[in-house]
Amino acid sequence: MSHSLLELELLGADVGAGRWMVVIFNNETNSMEEVVEILMVATGCNEQEAEIEMWEAHTFGKAAVHFATKIECEEAARIIASVGIKTEVAREWND
Repeated sequence: MSHSLLELELLGADVGAGRWMVVIFNNETNSMEEVVEILMVATGCNEQEAEIEMWEAHTFGKAAVHFATKIECEEAARIIASVGIKTEVAREWND
């Protein structure tokens, strides 16, 4: 058995329970610049990452923009939603 598998067994079933994500959805209300700006404020990402996430939401209808604990994701989602962008906080993985 590898070392990492042994560590997972010792830690128990809650491993990974802190991994949540914020998803944003495209809309016709917010400008692309506004989305980039609020993503940088809410998630602490740089402009390049925010532009990529904005483009993904614009092109595919939604984009995962932040990965963290549930509490941190809820706070980031609240900030993003404050400018009218629909958000969703969900588990990163459905175990």
